Amino acid sequence: MKRFEPDLWAGILGTLLCAAVSLSVLVAQLQGGDVTLGPGWVWWLCFGAYVVAWTTCAWLVDLLPRRILQAVFAAQVLLGATVVLLAPRAGFIPIVLVFTAALSVYLVPWQVTAGLIVFNTVVVAGAAVSVTSNLASVLGTAFIYLLLQLGTTLGTMGHLREIRTRRRLAAAHTELRAAGALLAESSRADERLRIARELHDLLGHQLTVLTLELEIASHQSTPPASEHVTRAARVARELLADVRTTVGELRHRAPDLRHTLEHIVAELPEPAVHLRIDDAVQVDEGRTTALIRCVQEVVTNTIRHSEASQMWIEITAGRDGGITFTAWDDGRGAERIVVGNGLRGIVERVTELGGQARFSADRGFKVVAEVPAP
Repeated sequence: MKRFEPDLWAGILGTLLCAAVSLSVLVAQLQGGDVTLGPGWVWWLCFGAYVVAWTTCAWLVDLLPRRILQAVFAAQVLLGATVVLLAPRAGFIPIVLVFTAALSVYLVPWQVTAGLIVFNTVVVAGAAVSVTSNLASVLGTAFIYLLLQLGTTLGTMGHLREIRTRRRLAAAHTELRAAGALLAESSRADERLRIARELHDLLGHQLTVLTLELEIASHQSTPPASEHVTRAARVARELLADVRTTVGELRHRAPDLRHTLEHIVAELPEPAVHLRIDDAVQVDEGRTTALIRCVQEVVTNTIRHSEASQMWIEITAGRDGGITFTAWDDGRGAERIVVGNGLRGIVERVTELGGQARFSADRGFKVVAEVPAP
């Protein structure tokens, strides 16, 4: 079952609202009512332009550059005021100003939103004055729409604050899991190293002494006892070789990269992370640490900056034993890439391993890091 998406439904309801407003004016005109000042086609032209501007700001907020959105929004503000003033007798036309004020929270600072609410309230009062000279009616109408704007704007601000809090928690969650994974892997590596040393220093030493003693005994014994001594010496040598092999594996055993990364990106509310790791990928402890940090940085950057809903991470193995780390999302991207501490950390970690990293932000944000074979 898909989760409830308030932003999606807010956009749908806003579109339906514009349709309802235009329908009310159309019905009034068909019934012969004089609801607009001047030619009716002027109002329809302004209203059509307002709908285009509103749709652009509401539905393309993650796709267009910020300066273009703000220019379109400024046109929307002026067109909304024009639509209200040209149709003062059209009932609930000023409701479009309420949606304009709510939409401003996403696009401009709160100081501009406050000024916009005052401006819209003055527009509503001006439209009411052209209909009636009753001061109480004018002030009452203006006050009602002032409260509507404040209510929707404060609600939208609360929703945005909740989104930002959720993103900060998700980023902290990712960083905490990455730190926990590195700590757990470090603890496992230390434990493996301790066991390897114990095997080498205790069991390996004793087996070496036993092998030498059996070798000496094999030269001094006579048949049939010498055959058993020789066989025991051979078994001791094989056991010593097995112990040395086990010690080497414990010292150089590669960590479970797939399990570690899946644990880091699990249970993120947004974005949904799609992780793919080639079975042929073989990493040592140093490369595991670098990959864990790379995943942490790209995920937290995506959460904080890109507003993406989907993210893909791929780790592939090259023919020469190298590793390619690729991560991209469906967010809004960036006009200019600013390499902050997170991206700089990726570059530094990859460079230390003899590789290189590059970034692009045409559609979404993409990171590609290539690390050569050890």
